[in-house]
Amino acid sequence: MPGKPAPRPPAVAEPTRPREPLPPKPDQTGPDTLGPTGQPTGAPRAAMAQGGAYLTTAQGARLPDGDHSLKAGARGPVLLQDHHLREKITHFDHERIPERVVHARGAAAHGVFQGYGTAAKVSRAAFLAKGVETPVFVRFSTVLGSRGSADTVRDTRGFATKFYTGEGTFDLVGNNIPVFFIQDAIKFPDVIHAGKPHPDREIPQAQSAHDTFWDFVSLHTEATHHTLWNMSDRALPRSLRMMEGFGVHTFRLVNAEGATTLVKFHWKPKLGVHSLVWEEAQLTNGTDPDFHRRDLADAIESGAFPQWELGIQTFPDTPEQTFEGIDLLDPTKIVPEEVAPVVPIGLMTLNANPTNYFAETEQVAFHPGHLVPGIDVTDDPLLAGRLFSYLDTQISRLGGPNFGQIPINRPHAPVNDMLRDGAHQTAVHTGVAPYRPNSLDGGCPFLAGADDGAFIEVPVELPAARKVREAPASFADHFGQPRLFWLSMTPVEREHIIAAYTFELAKCYEQAVKERTLAVLANIDPRLCAEVAAGLGLPAPAATVPLADPGPSPALSQVGREWPLDGRVIGIVADPGGDLAGVRTVRDAVLADGMVPLVIAPTGGTLGPRKNPVTVQRTFATARSVEFDALLFAGVPGPAADARGARDAKAGAARSDGPDPRVLLLLTEAYRHGKAIGGWKSASRVLDAAGIGADEPGIVFRATPAAALKQLKRAMAGHRAWDRFPAAD
Repeated sequence: MPGKPAPRPPAVAEPTRPREPLPPKPDQTGPDTLGPTGQPTGAPRAAMAQGGAYLTTAQGARLPDGDHSLKAGARGPVLLQDHHLREKITHFDHERIPERVVHARGAAAHGVFQGYGTAAKVSRAAFLAKGVETPVFVRFSTVLGSRGSADTVRDTRGFATKFYTGEGTFDLVGNNIPVFFIQDAIKFPDVIHAGKPHPDREIPQAQSAHDTFWDFVSLHTEATHHTLWNMSDRALPRSLRMMEGFGVHTFRLVNAEGATTLVKFHWKPKLGVHSLVWEEAQLTNGTDPDFHRRDLADAIESGAFPQWELGIQTFPDTPEQTFEGIDLLDPTKIVPEEVAPVVPIGLMTLNANPTNYFAETEQVAFHPGHLVPGIDVTDDPLLAGRLFSYLDTQISRLGGPNFGQIPINRPHAPVNDMLRDGAHQTAVHTGVAPYRPNSLDGGCPFLAGADDGAFIEVPVELPAARKVREAPASFADHFGQPRLFWLSMTPVEREHIIAAYTFELAKCYEQAVKERTLAVLANIDPRLCAEVAAGLGLPAPAATVPLADPGPSPALSQVGREWPLDGRVIGIVADPGGDLAGVRTVRDAVLADGMVPLVIAPTGGTLGPRKNPVTVQRTFATARSVEFDALLFAGVPGPAADARGARDAKAGAARSDGPDPRVLLLLTEAYRHGKAIGGWKSASRVLDAAGIGADEPGIVFRATPAAALKQLKRAMAGHRAWDRFPAAD
């Protein structure tokens, strides 16, 4: 079971015998032990952690006391000469660094990427060759919230991957949404200022449901496509393990012969793309604001390693840089997968958690300009600004230009860059000639040619042009692709989009902002506009441009397929006087299937005989439906001893002749959110108490525990019982 805080169970009494620091847990690892210039040191990873059994100063002097300042007598003043106090407090005062302006809240993991070799025709990048394994570090994040915000807010998620290749570091810095709000980087400060909390009150935190955001995106209609994705279920991932990733921009690949191909990068999760429903996300933010980072860490600790295939869409590198009429340099556009299929080129597996959040997750520094031979950029105007902004940000946030020497950022290839000095310089450079050409250091470093693995920018012919502040005419269509996305959604997904727009706009104060946004929606779809307008109590305007008529792209929908259940969480509601043998049976079967069983009972501890007890992970007081993907009932437990409203408001006024009210709340919430619900034998009586029909979609009560679990897994494969959500066509 995941979640143990230490590698060994602690003693009840305080340990007093000196011993070396405990090793990290089996699921944890740190950066490889490389020198600041990428040279392997051969040292074990533990050599980078604290050492020794005794408390010391930062310089290694052992200390006899860590609890009392040096004073002039027990009640006297603290003495200025207390160097340990000054060192400890000074370091504490400077523990924090500036958080990221965007993507501040993140979670990360270590892993490995294995190339399939299928990219060889289009890229010479060595890490994409067949069978090559490359260490990676992946950071997932939310865009708008601060470090202290919640995980399951409606927001875009960052999906940044650092490949430690033998040819240098490659950073694929993307999102879980394939398009962006803006087409030109000069507007990036504007869209972030609009999305962040209002500067006068610093609210709302980590959400777009406010006037400044909708004011901006309704005036900048190029944001319409991304905004529509953000109002869809894609903005509420069920798990970081269950969301796609996209490079957003078009990149240029170069093969061994120098031929070029334009591509878009895609991460495809092996578990499929799944989301929360809106009420579920709201409850989760209150019951467990760390839901996503906990889910990722627990899955890795329990051995359910998340996996994604990296794929590419390929396009001819023509002078126009367009494909099927779509401008490939416009970051607000996609190319439907039905038009350009995604070709898998490698598999990424995340198999280890960080050892230290600050040292790794917080200090990792990504940059779209970290490229390797075989991968180059294009003239996307948003990408151009990112190539400057990321580097500039790291210098100020991480205290100077040597942020690449922080262990998590160190390349796994030798570095000889002639860059010297600066804050936090940890390399001890040799030689006297950090310039070239030189003779005093024997001419080193030398320039590399293409045959030596040099990174050489693709020589692109540029047309004669005037210096202008303009966008190409192909950037002007702001509604065709949003309509493509809308038409590709199933009825239930459209209902969720309508609800999201209605909720967000209802949070705005200014009538003009609402009316202007409705005018934007009218240019996407008349029903979308009319339904949102009805929810706001406003008239629906007519479209101001002809509606596009694209064919739908089924790949954009999350509904209608079945997926693996690795790492899914099943709550088993146990009655202390009921079928505990059945509980053991399904618990063991759930574990064997690579899922996580959590037993829910009236109190903590264990159930049943001491020789073969059932361990309880959740109580009626601590369990909430949002934690589980499905529920199995082994009985209908009556009110527990703490089922009193004064102690637990969820219990309300419990009746002695019915189930515990918190069990009914657990059931009705799971039902309302479309989750699979099952059980065996007389446990079906709980449905009658909740007013739920036994023949409704996703409800599976059977005669035996094994039969119930078998049917429950079938119901879970589609993620939710979507038929429970009536939706208009």
